[in-house]
Amino acid sequence: MIITIDGPASAGKGTLASTLAKIYNLAYFDTGMVYRAVGLDLRLKGQDVHDETLAEEAAKQLTFAKMTELSKNPEFRSSEGGVAASIVSAHPKVRAALLKVQQDFSKKPTFADGTPAAGAIYDGRDTGTVVCPEADIKFFITASSEVRAQRRFKELQEKGMDTPYEKVLADIIARDERDSSRSTAPLKPAEDAYILDTSSLSIDDVLKKACEIIENH
Repeated sequence: MIITIDGPASAGKGTLASTLAKIYNLAYFDTGMVYRAVGLDLRLKGQDVHDETLAEEAAKQLTFAKMTELSKNPEFRSSEGGVAASIVSAHPKVRAALLKVQQDFSKKPTFADGTPAAGAIYDGRDTGTVVCPEADIKFFITASSEVRAQRRFKELQEKGMDTPYEKVLADIIARDERDSSRSTAPLKPAEDAYILDTSSLSIDDVLKKACEIIENH
């Protein structure tokens, strides 16, 4: 079984995807990691994330081993890392270079230790529309920009990162605009996706709704 979970930043995709993966014993693929890895790779080299040629070269050289190593860097999950990921993901050539890696995973999904899995849950922006358009179940998780900014602000505070709420909100709004207006694979729900607005729902509420949909399927 292949399940895709798309949506904007801090809507709750990652929490839902990782939890469902454990419940149904499926492999978990956070597709945002590939873009964060490319963005961080460029930043560590002092290169411009807006340069599509350099970003494409970094994407073509990316391996799972390299991505895993980069993910250990504190900047990987930072707010700046998210902005860099959003910028490089808007480059058509970068998306093309990383698309095959993401699609191949659905054909032979594996757990982190390399053992085969009976299916996978994708967490991303265009997994239901581009990466796995034939997925068994598609979710689109969303929430208001203010709610998502508050969630992200709390996460950063818990990590000891002193980033003003106003900046977090501005980054969320700017990222939404980039993700929704890019020419290649803009952020939008698949026509057959189940849309869940988490603005006023707890993670337990969202999980219950998602499980009901999966069980009915």
